Amino acid sequence: MDFNLKKRARHDVKIEVISLEAKYPQNVMLYHYPPTEDVHIDEFEELALERLRLLRVFDRATTKGLRLLSDDWKEYVNAEMTRDGLRSYMRMGTSGSSTKQESDLQVRRRDYLSHFILRLAYCRSEDLLRWFVAREMEFFKYKFAALSTAEIKQFLQANDFHIHPLTEEQKDEVKDGLYESTVGQSVSKIELLEFYKVPFTQVLDLVRSRRCYLKAGFAYVNTHDLVSIVGARQLDEIERGMQAAKSFIADVEADERISRMIKSLHNSYTGKDYTVCRDASVPIESLDQLSKTSMPLCMRMCHDHIRSQHHIKHGGRMQYGLFLKGIGVTLEDSLRFWREEFTKKMDVDKFARSYEYNIQHNYGKKGSMVNYTPYSCLKIIKEMAAPGDCHGCPYKTLDQPALKAKLSSFGLSPAGIEEVMFFVSRNHYQFACGKYFMLTHNSTLEPTINHPNSYFEESQILMGNRQKRAPGPLQQNNKLRAAIKGGANRSMLNGDDDDELWKIAETQEKVYQSQKGIAEAFDDDLDLTEIME
Repeated sequence: MDFNLKKRARHDVKIEVISLEAKYPQNVMLYHYPPTEDVHIDEFEELALERLRLLRVFDRATTKGLRLLSDDWKEYVNAEMTRDGLRSYMRMGTSGSSTKQESDLQVRRRDYLSHFILRLAYCRSEDLLRWFVAREMEFFKYKFAALSTAEIKQFLQANDFHIHPLTEEQKDEVKDGLYESTVGQSVSKIELLEFYKVPFTQVLDLVRSRRCYLKAGFAYVNTHDLVSIVGARQLDEIERGMQAAKSFIADVEADERISRMIKSLHNSYTGKDYTVCRDASVPIESLDQLSKTSMPLCMRMCHDHIRSQHHIKHGGRMQYGLFLKGIGVTLEDSLRFWREEFTKKMDVDKFARSYEYNIQHNYGKKGSMVNYTPYSCLKIIKEMAAPGDCHGCPYKTLDQPALKAKLSSFGLSPAGIEEVMFFVSRNHYQFACGKYFMLTHNSTLEPTINHPNSYFEESQILMGNRQKRAPGPLQQNNKLRAAIKGGANRSMLNGDDDDELWKIAETQEKVYQSQKGIAEAFDDDLDLTEIME
């Protein structure tokens, strides 16, 4: 048989390459169109965690009661972004930051992609949706406030806002009303400001607070207050986008690579990794003193309970035992500490049979060899302590008289106790802990407490016993990748204990960096067009 081989005609497919500058022309964009590029699963996970850290900065600023866009608010937000390794996002909210450098274009890209990724995680319930929309609007206003007059005009034109600044003649016609309605500006500065004439229904918040001039059904809004108009459009875009995401979330969750992450992202811990202490070794002989000077209330109560009762239930052993590991107590010292206390009520053999294995297991030396992570504040606050337990967050679990008595016994003055109780009564338990830190350390700076080990570390730094280390969000991104890939038995995203050893994390980061941008790993690419449109 004769087979004639015929060559198939080749059709060259031209792929249009759009530059980052064309895709993301400004720091402020309305998040109208879903991104259309492929994203590697590792970067997808990294962006999700990064965005969550960013939004939690604005959440903390809101909880502290700071007025949006005030100088104090901006100072706090910038300081928290710096602390959390988010300086690139901070530049987006700084005047004169809208450049065309490659690094700034990459930040715009990360901002745009991460917003749409978190839509998938926060459209799943009304509470999550409201939290997400509120924080996103705060970030939007943070960025918009940094735009120059020229950038604002460019933004309005690019997004089809059919509003234009008043001409000098138009401005002269209403100048008296502009002088009277523009608060906090001198006449000379008002002369330099540009004003826009819009229907008053578009700026009801400004009308309500009497921050604009009204005439014949129109409001005259200056450049600084223009955010009310564009913010309304952005709010509408996000809310409609969240409803769209909600309609196809079931299809998205069918992808095992991301379903576990988006279901539990909101409860994940995004701070520093305390799995292994590399700063110092803490001898158990110093624990009594450290419990009085450097331990948060939750851990001090566990320590006192062990010393007085010579026993503690499983929840308390996990909470306090992992905390000790995180501050630098070695496995050998930990075994000795628990053995010395427990054997005051039981013989050595019973301790070895019932408790020794669990301690070694927490250090990653037995069983699945998982090096467990100390509990974060989020996890401790969620703990439901039964009668006789001493774990959980005392600011939440203790009734107010008992908590006041406990704080008084630890040396707080009546005035100090009331300061702490102010936050407790509003369910702001972490701020209550921060206030307790200030009062017990005679500090004027209130730390952001999101982990008991962070509390201990800040205390030791303030006392001169340790040096401050730069924040390292890199390890968190590695842990997130490992959790989503299902490479271990415990996931930080599920609010359980960490499953990532330091050496594994560092190795994975090197591999990730070497593979980043390689297009041949088709199986691990997520098509954002498919999951977001």
